[in-house]
Amino acid sequence: MAKSEELNHQTTTPLARTPLYQLALEQKARLTAFSGWEMPVQYIGIGQEHEAVRTSAGMFDISHMGKFALKGKQLLENLQPLVPSDLTRLQPGEAQYTVLLNPNAGIIDDIIFYYQGEDETGEQGGMMIVNASTRTRDKAWLAGNLEADLVNLHDLSKENVLIALQGPKAVSYLQPFIEEDLIPIKAFGHLETTILGQPAFIARTGYTGEDGFEVMVTPEVGVNLWRSLFTSGVVPCGLGARDTLRLEAAMALYGQDINDTTTPLEAGLGWVVHLDTKGDFIGRSVLEEQKANGVKKRLVGIEMQGRYIARHGYPVIYEDQVVGEVTSGTLSPTLGKPVSLAYVPTKLSKIGQKLEVEIRGKSYPAIVVKKPFYRSKNRPSI
Repeated sequence: MAKSEELNHQTTTPLARTPLYQLALEQKARLTAFSGWEMPVQYIGIGQEHEAVRTSAGMFDISHMGKFALKGKQLLENLQPLVPSDLTRLQPGEAQYTVLLNPNAGIIDDIIFYYQGEDETGEQGGMMIVNASTRTRDKAWLAGNLEADLVNLHDLSKENVLIALQGPKAVSYLQPFIEEDLIPIKAFGHLETTILGQPAFIARTGYTGEDGFEVMVTPEVGVNLWRSLFTSGVVPCGLGARDTLRLEAAMALYGQDINDTTTPLEAGLGWVVHLDTKGDFIGRSVLEEQKANGVKKRLVGIEMQGRYIARHGYPVIYEDQVVGEVTSGTLSPTLGKPVSLAYVPTKLSKIGQKLEVEIRGKSYPAIVVKKPFYRSKNRPSI
């Protein structure tokens, strides 16, 4: 559900806790402050959790993320001006990863909108999942830009549990709890169903680059589902593995790789910008100009030529000049080598371009490579 989140280690208010917090303590998770929440950063170890998702199945408590239920007779029409994607193309049971934009086409947040279709009264329904760090701002932005008398926004963020079950064996682990056949559901497909006798919303989405589902249920069902999945062999995973997994798949992290000063065209998200099939939207003129004349910088994949890791904030060097900055970086557990994302001038963004990264005062060689760094063979088609 998209998606990306900003790590925030500093807080002046008590940290919030999800309904699965006690389970994290029982399972001896190491906790950290994250976007105002006290969240598990790891359970048995980042490397083992990462491998479980790539080879079998892991589960993440992502209940801290924002969950907005939207309803109205002109819901899609009202949402169209707020995103660069053409939401009218969605059929019931389909979803769109997209971005909320400011007038400068800067990314307010990256989101997933799940279209649920019309009910018997003609009202359209949908679910929007947003980042924890931007939930309050997103809610205010939506409230200020939607017709209040035409669209109802119900914030479910603190009411429901959200569990991400990810990995090539996710279907087999989740299927016993779902009456409907999960196999035919395409990527970004979703449905309303029941789990353990209670209403549930499930979507074939995730933030790991693997096949999997995100499941929204009541807290009571969430606790029971987590326990049952754990008993059946699913590995609990924390934010550490979530970060290494999403980076291997080159999925953007809000607040690091994208923010309100970067546009989707600069961030390599041109596929969510549908200039040819929709009318006016916030930030359109800026994106039209960038489309016509090109962007000045691009978010690229960088592979270090050695064991040194280029991390967030490290300068990117070309011909002894600082030309960009690393936004995310790690030692890829799957590939066994350091990979990073960085913004560089467009003229230096071609695959194969040689660069350097400054690490603790010294420059080390790097090369621009194709994104994503890792592509799963197990993901279903959209």
